[in-house]
Amino acid sequence: MTEPIDRSYRALFSIPDLGQVVLSMQLARIAQAMVAVALVLFTLAEYQSAELAGLVVFVSIFPGIVISPIAGALLDRHGRVRLIGVDYVVALSTMLLIGGLSLAGLLNPALLLLIAGISSLTAPLGQTGLRSLFPLMVPEQLWERINAFDSNGYVLASILGPPLAAAMVVLFGPQIGVMAIAVPYGLAALALIGVHEPPSVVVTTGRILRDALNGLRYTIGNPTLRGLAFAISSVNLAGGVTTIVLPLLILDRLGGSELLVGLAFGLSGVSGMVSVFLFGRLDTRGREWRMLVYPMLGLMPVTAFMLAANSDPAVALPVIGLGLIGVTMLLVGALNGPLDIALFTIRQRRTDPAWLGRAFSISMTFNYAGFPIGAALAGVLAEVDLNYAIGAAIIASGLAAVFAAVLVPREERPAGPQSDRDR
Repeated sequence: MTEPIDRSYRALFSIPDLGQVVLSMQLARIAQAMVAVALVLFTLAEYQSAELAGLVVFVSIFPGIVISPIAGALLDRHGRVRLIGVDYVVALSTMLLIGGLSLAGLLNPALLLLIAGISSLTAPLGQTGLRSLFPLMVPEQLWERINAFDSNGYVLASILGPPLAAAMVVLFGPQIGVMAIAVPYGLAALALIGVHEPPSVVVTTGRILRDALNGLRYTIGNPTLRGLAFAISSVNLAGGVTTIVLPLLILDRLGGSELLVGLAFGLSGVSGMVSVFLFGRLDTRGREWRMLVYPMLGLMPVTAFMLAANSDPAVALPVIGLGLIGVTMLLVGALNGPLDIALFTIRQRRTDPAWLGRAFSISMTFNYAGFPIGAALAGVLAEVDLNYAIGAAIIASGLAAVFAAVLVPREERPAGPQSDRDR
């Protein structure tokens, strides 16, 4: 008789070095969640400009998206663990630089944008390195379990990071609030000490730019990765809009505090954590398409609650507006649970292991491209009318559902070129 396969969380954490990697991931995710809120609150406090806040978020992400093919090639050729650590050190340094220069009175908007842009350049190494490390360390029967932890790494970060960042800004000022982000980044780098690089098979030409270009070709030629790029980037566009809209709605329209901004983002993390662990217990094979499309459809009416929170009656009685925001964020978190599990698992199953670094780097950054675009767009639209920005988020959620339904194959298809040796 064949022994039953152990798919438990206990079996997952019997894997050597995995506990350290998960700890490092969690610390880094908390830092990343703090960055998004702290930079917005810092910019609004120092320069009183929603447009500049949106632009800061944009440049803190977009340059990394542009160089993601090169980052993926580096991960495939030179190992993931050490390059993840490099990203954490760069992120730590740039946060200290922003806060320190501001305290010294030497930080102007142009320099802020430059440092934020530099911080984004190594981000694909940390984010993609972790995501592509898991399928190399973990057997396939435990992918749903590790993906639940992976997704909940973001969820837990969204519970702890935004309120922590907001509290630091309120208690110690925006400069110290930004500089404090260096602490979890430093601890994340230390947690990786002693982690062994897992063995992997790599398809390479020996030339970094050629490898990066071939990774781009592979990703575009993979029907699932191509469809996800359109669908998830649209979802993230809505998320980028929310990053700017929510602080403006709470601070300017409803007269709330920075701490309430952090707590609002944290609510989505609470419901998301429950949702992710529930769906992480499922075998997602044959269910991924539905777990992608249906939550995206649900995000449209949920996002529309923010229109009601911005209405005159809600503004006249802020407790109504704040309550609507709370409901919105709870539902957003719950919907993101199945969406994340399906996204992570379908990408793992439909990517050739020899292309994990490049394909994941390009796919993840393309997927995330909507976030900085949404933040920049929201900053511009909010200067005219906050409802325009909220409307953009609703439209983006609807487009995401359409793209996922039409472009992501229900069943696995051939994943594009498997070798670049003849190119």
